[in-house]
Amino acid sequence: GAKLSNNLKDRIVNWNVFQNSAANFSLRSALDPAKLAAAGSIDEKTLLLPMAFPEGSPMHPSYGAGHATVAGACVTMLKAFFDTDAVFVRDRLPSPDQVRIIPRAEYESDKTRYKPIACVAAATGTALTEVPLTEPLTVGGELDKLAANIAIARNMAGVHFYTDYIDSLTMGEEIAVRTLDEAMSAFPYYPIAVRPSMTVPKFLGGHERIGK
Repeated sequence: GAKLSNNLKDRIVNWNVFQNSAANFSLRSALDPAKLAAAGSIDEKTLLLPMAFPEGSPMHPSYGAGHATVAGACVTMLKAFFDTDAVFVRDRLPSPDQVRIIPRAEYESDKTRYKPIACVAAATGTALTEVPLTEPLTVGGELDKLAANIAIARNMAGVHFYTDYIDSLTMGEEIAVRTLDEAMSAFPYYPIAVRPSMTVPKFLGGHERIGK
């Protein structure tokens, strides 16, 4: 049977050729290399984002993207309650050493003890491989990355555009901020000393102060 290329650009072109071929309407099996090779071709090849679904684009509006909006709201809630400056490190002191999330100040105080780490998937996809870093990953950065991955995956599927990713994340962020602000509005009924406030890092930079 035909062999799929390991080159990502080639695979996108081949996928788009397959998706736009007449044979696709009867095959419905893009993962079969033999069928992919026999599917025929179109005159023009393209590297535009492929449509992953044989049935084509869904009927719902492009904006706002549901996955991106929910991701923006949920991640903003997490950033409101957790220390977004905390860092991921390997602690060399215990035996055996441990992977920990610690306050940045603790990391800065003893960089010989704490080693910044990150993990990438092995080629098989069945394990994680640790890679060295010069600067540690932060909780806030990883939460932003999670929100981006959820939203951008819909772009790669061909269901949304890049602007839907950005605009919908920030819409979800605004929903979360307003929800928190509304929940805090009950606190004036209590002594002023117990009224909470929090500062939330925003996706596009800066911070939002909630609970004045």
